Amino acid sequence: MKTAEAKMSTREYISWYMDAMKQSADQIDYGVIEKITDALFKVWQNGGTVYLMGNGGSASNASHIVNDMGKCTVVPGKKRLKVLGFTDNPSLITALVNDNGFDNLYSEQLLNFVKPGDALIGFSVHGGSGRDKAGLWSQNLLKAFNIAKENGCVTIGFSGFDGGAMKEICDICSVVPFPNTQIVESWHLALAQLVCNGLLEKIKNS
Repeated sequence: MKTAEAKMSTREYISWYMDAMKQSADQIDYGVIEKITDALFKVWQNGGTVYLMGNGGSASNASHIVNDMGKCTVVPGKKRLKVLGFTDNPSLITALVNDNGFDNLYSEQLLNFVKPGDALIGFSVHGGSGRDKAGLWSQNLLKAFNIAKENGCVTIGFSGFDGGAMKEICDICSVVPFPNTQIVESWHLALAQLVCNGLLEKIKNS
């Protein structure tokens, strides 16, 4: 299979992308998705709250899944899953970044709510490894994960490439081991929606 960097026509690139999605599908550990679903079902059973976070395209994925977990897991006659996203309040985000720095963006929000039995979910393509001109990537996620663990909160990661630091920090981490940001982000959304659907079925059958 050609690499994404090779010179390709639009049709060739579409074929490459879809082939990459198929190839990466065989490398994903779906047992981890089962563990994530089971962990979130336990949070629901115990009346806990699920928090979500991410940067860039991963922030968009986190926001999307806040919608799906909050709305698409509702079963008439059953209690509802409490879900809170940390990516969608521009006033709060800019205030925290301005006053406390980007590294504290998610940990500061988390400290307002976190309690034992909750769950923190983070999306990151590189899992907190690597750097660019702004410095190390996704250190705000790692800091929040560490604070969550200190407060008895289950930590769940969706990462890519080699899993990065999140693979070591999180209680459960789903890794898409493919070296392409867009492929990883595409899979993160699909896998998280799979978790939501699995969670819905477990709530229905409870």
